[in-house]
Amino acid sequence: MYRQVLDPLAGSLLWSALCASLPLLTMFVLLGVFRVRAQIAAVAALALALALAVLVWDMPVSQALSSAAEGGFYGLFPVLWILVNALWIYRLTEITGWFAVLRRSFRSVSTDQRVQGILIAFCFGALIEALAGFGAPVAITAVMLVAVGIAPLKAATVALVANTAPVAFGSMAVPLTTLAGVTGLPLDELGAMAGRQTPLIAVLIPLVLVFLLDGRRGVRESWPVAVVAGLAFGLAQFVSANYISVEVTDIIAGVVALAAVLGFLRVWQPVQSVQSVQPVQPVQPVQPVQPVQPVQLVQPVSGDESVREEPLPEEPAAGGALMAFAPYLIIVALFALTQFGPVKEWLGVHGLVRFTWPGLDVETATGQPAGAMTFKLEHLKAAGTILLVAGLLTTALYRIGPGRAAKAYGATLHQLRWTFVTVTSVLALAWVMNLSGQTVTLGTALARTGTAFALFSPVVGWLGVAVTGSDTSSNSLFGVLQVTAAHRTGLDPVLLAAANSTGGVLGKMLSPQNLAVAAASIGMAGSESVIFRKVLGWSLGMLAVFAVLVYLQSTPVLGWMTV
Repeated sequence: MYRQVLDPLAGSLLWSALCASLPLLTMFVLLGVFRVRAQIAAVAALALALALAVLVWDMPVSQALSSAAEGGFYGLFPVLWILVNALWIYRLTEITGWFAVLRRSFRSVSTDQRVQGILIAFCFGALIEALAGFGAPVAITAVMLVAVGIAPLKAATVALVANTAPVAFGSMAVPLTTLAGVTGLPLDELGAMAGRQTPLIAVLIPLVLVFLLDGRRGVRESWPVAVVAGLAFGLAQFVSANYISVEVTDIIAGVVALAAVLGFLRVWQPVQSVQSVQPVQPVQPVQPVQPVQPVQLVQPVSGDESVREEPLPEEPAAGGALMAFAPYLIIVALFALTQFGPVKEWLGVHGLVRFTWPGLDVETATGQPAGAMTFKLEHLKAAGTILLVAGLLTTALYRIGPGRAAKAYGATLHQLRWTFVTVTSVLALAWVMNLSGQTVTLGTALARTGTAFALFSPVVGWLGVAVTGSDTSSNSLFGVLQVTAAHRTGLDPVLLAAANSTGGVLGKMLSPQNLAVAAASIGMAGSESVIFRKVLGWSLGMLAVFAVLVYLQSTPVLGWMTV
């Protein structure tokens, strides 16, 4: 049996925390400063974390390796399981030509890419986050942004930044229900508190998106629609979290924001379209077909010639746009079905397997069994499985033969070959740090700051999500720590526990796991360091503002917001 130690280095919590930060610093410096490929940075950080676990935290070698294996398997399932099937669906729409129809359909709503960015990444992405989470919104919205002609790197950046405000209530509020489970705090109170924090993020995000798409000119010319989207989403999120239902908060907010934007666009449009200001190119040049037909073929993002298939459909007749959107409507319908009472209960019983990961026997510093030893295999209810079913239904709807569908799936796996290395290494790193005690050492050191801990409480959640890529995992890891620190400092435990989740969402955009998902989605695996540098400033800047907000909520200045 291995028992975690908080201060293994010379009995000093400070020095131990600095030592525990080395794997993360190594990975971020390699990505951001030396521009090393993500898979190399992740493997290097994992190797360092393993060495620290064994040599400093005195974790048995066998258990350190077993924890890395568990994290790597979690990277395969559910994370990469989601990404593979989401990109397979995209490839099916591409080889049949319906992807180009989808592009024209979005342009029929608005030809302005700043508006399209808000509709796709912010509004539609919130609905996908509400139902699926775990990287699916980034994977799906990134390729949809490329579909409307937004440059790939810009599309990935926009998709990552947009996937913030909905995250705390994502997957039918799983992060908050997990937080309530580990802390013993009422879910309604945690949801209400989160609903008084995340709307302030939501109001800012659409403005940030138009800035990313077109700079200051974009904000100046399209701020009205950005403000409408942010206010509609934030207000709906606040009302639902406080007065309706925590679980359906993001669904309500996403639908309200989408309706508000579409309604507003009927009476207002930007004076100048961003397309005339800043033309963008598709991922790869469009290839002409044989002279027999005056149509075009879409080339796969990966450049794999083997899956290029049929000519694009002509401009859609009645119902053509619906066919183009059909795969994504199928996805939403299937996820909604899994949340339906009897179906949800059946999947909860038959679609979930729990087991203790072999070779692990770990206790926390307080003597409790480490939760990360128990692996939850959601083989039927997993988002990736639902996406696989959606893909099979898409092949039937588009009349794609088994051979073509299998060839497209194989091409998707080939495209993601380096992403597999990155994601599995990053999740292995997270599990090694969590089970050895390195992550708890970092969080405990920040919790020793007294009443000023209210300022650092969101930072702890941010750190957890940056390491694991999951707000749910961060809440599992640091939820009890937040409540314990609150009791010791006389602060409100609901405030700090909620801040762990809401502050954590700002770390998701620069988690190496999500960077790898974004890069793979746009067909540019290996560009994670470039994307990382683009989102780092936004993540840290919004975290600083949010930390001040939570601190003021712990004082009489904004204490009225927590009542």
